[in-house]
Amino acid sequence: MGRVHETINDRLRDFIEAQHVFFVGTAPLEADGHINLSPKGHRDTFAVLDERTVAYLDLTGSGAEALAHLRQNGRIVVMFCAFEGPPNIVRLHGRGTVHTPDDESWSSLVAHFPPRPGVRAVVTVDVTRVSDSCGFAVPLYDHLGDRDLLESWASRKSDDELSAYRATKNATSIDGLPALSSSGS
Repeated sequence: MGRVHETINDRLRDFIEAQHVFFVGTAPLEADGHINLSPKGHRDTFAVLDERTVAYLDLTGSGAEALAHLRQNGRIVVMFCAFEGPPNIVRLHGRGTVHTPDDESWSSLVAHFPPRPGVRAVVTVDVTRVSDSCGFAVPLYDHLGDRDLLESWASRKSDDELSAYRATKNATSIDGLPALSSSGS
């Protein structure tokens, strides 16, 4: 059954780092705002920095809901599910911060990840609650591989084209909250 942990211990870290996909949940403060839940792929886009801090690469995509919500209020939950092996679900609740290439912390944060085309931010999470639960109802799936479509798309774009895309598609959330500036950060 469900347990709350003081920190991300070695067992939880090993589980988190073995997952191929994770989910990010955020929400605006407004009661009528849209809640966001985003799947994130590629095992090497998530890092446990210490017992209470994690980070993930945010790649250029069709929207920027999580970035907008984090800039507004910082609330975030990251969830990992075991789709193979023993059942388990891990949730990391906390306060997220968006770091873009013009931030002083950028170089040290992005160094935790292999280079990828289309990176627009690193999100760090100061974890305030760590929990796991049974996951008995999560189905078993075989991981056939990572999709390369997003990276392939981004690698065909110049820096200026990616900035223009972000200025058009990622400037605000669907509720009109600011996400990325016109410079793409």
